[in-house]
Amino acid sequence: MTGGSGKDPITCHVLDTTIGRPAKGIRVRLEGGATSATDTPKTFDSVTDNDGRILAWLPFISEHAAGEVPVYTLVDVLSQIEGPSRWTLRFDTAAYFGEDKTFFPEVTVTFRVEAGQTYHVPLLLNPFSYTTYRGS
Repeated sequence: MTGGSGKDPITCHVLDTTIGRPAKGIRVRLEGGATSATDTPKTFDSVTDNDGRILAWLPFISEHAAGEVPVYTLVDVLSQIEGPSRWTLRFDTAAYFGEDKTFFPEVTVTFRVEAGQTYHVPLLLNPFSYTTYRGS
């Protein structure tokens, strides 16, 4: 499922700047990989670990889905894309802080992915602001 290093080519890390610690337990959805306007994007899902990191993604399964479970990996999806693609990370900050305790119930970060590259997207977060950048 993951690359040779044990992690997927797209990873993220969330730090809660109100407490100066990693943000454990934030649900994050990764969407992208559509190669045309009619193509359906692939969706992955994960939760930040004790260190606030997501190193691997599982295919997203909607609670309303019926039928077969998706069996693709991020590595598989990325390997089938020729040229650059657009991906979006959706951080469920309302569930982390509490719906009425944050100005940003969801943080959405959209970025461009080039074939063969790896991407680490840190998010510095508090209830009233956030910042992100391309990490290493």
